[in-house]
Amino acid sequence: MTRRSFLATASAAAAASHASQSGVPAKPLRGIFIIMATPYTDSGQVDWEDLEREVDFLDRCGVHGMVWPQMASEYDKLTKEERLRGMEVLAKACRGRKAALVLGVQGPNTAEALEYTRVAERLAPDALIAIPPTEARSIEDFRDYYRAIARASTRPVFIQTTGGPKGVEPAVKVLVELAREEPRLGYIKEEHEPVIARMRELARHRPVIRSIFSGSGGRGLTYELRLGMDGTMPGAPYADLYVAVWDAWHAGRREQAREIFSKLLLMLNCEQQVAGTRLYVMRKRGVFKTWRSRRRGFDPTPEAIAEIDYHWAGVAPYLRA
Repeated sequence: MTRRSFLATASAAAAASHASQSGVPAKPLRGIFIIMATPYTDSGQVDWEDLEREVDFLDRCGVHGMVWPQMASEYDKLTKEERLRGMEVLAKACRGRKAALVLGVQGPNTAEALEYTRVAERLAPDALIAIPPTEARSIEDFRDYYRAIARASTRPVFIQTTGGPKGVEPAVKVLVELAREEPRLGYIKEEHEPVIARMRELARHRPVIRSIFSGSGGRGLTYELRLGMDGTMPGAPYADLYVAVWDAWHAGRREQAREIFSKLLLMLNCEQQVAGTRLYVMRKRGVFKTWRSRRRGFDPTPEAIAEIDYHWAGVAPYLRA
């Protein structure tokens, strides 16, 4: 290594370290961030080979970020050992890729969340995300949980606004106060109704609120783009379709964005009619070997398969992988 290249490398490392310490990510936390699915073998074990294959698939789709494990990853059906191993697998598989890696560190309480946070910190993802603690009994428990995660990490932390216990629901005011107190908490995945109204209120508090994403399958994507939101975190089967909508919108091709989004919405509607549609599509696309799930069985009728394939034909022209 020459002296010039050594200094350039050292300078880049120092810049990355400074960015991490200040809570500013090295990669943009903006765009289509896919909640990765968890693959299983026929015997019901996590298929680590397919999890790595999913990274390649999402990379070819052009996603801006990969997120695991969350609701769509069946995180609540994974053992602690599986979650920790999956984090290791993904940190290695995502190394050197353009997309950001966001690791889920949620736990039922602060102590368990901190276990995952410490491991994630060592693996150096681009950001963390945490579903609220299911054992919280008050909004103060909610605050303490996210404060602890932020203080145990040197990178941005997405607060998801749903998934916690009933009755402990964060008002926008609470999210803004946390972001002022701990700047690493200025990243929000907003799923709490009324979603659009809350997103608009959060946006009024920029730059304290640094990034606003939606969930819920990205069903409001074009409206959220019109409002200047930062991205969405949908599931994996249609990753390239979400990217195609995003790219068309930002290139000024609004009619094309609408056309692609309309076809995507037909697939999302199909999911509501045929349970297991996502599992079928991941296998159909050659990403997973099976359509196993720990959350539900999938034994589709010929009519159900025909319905999925009928709508799939409509999105085929827009697929990238």
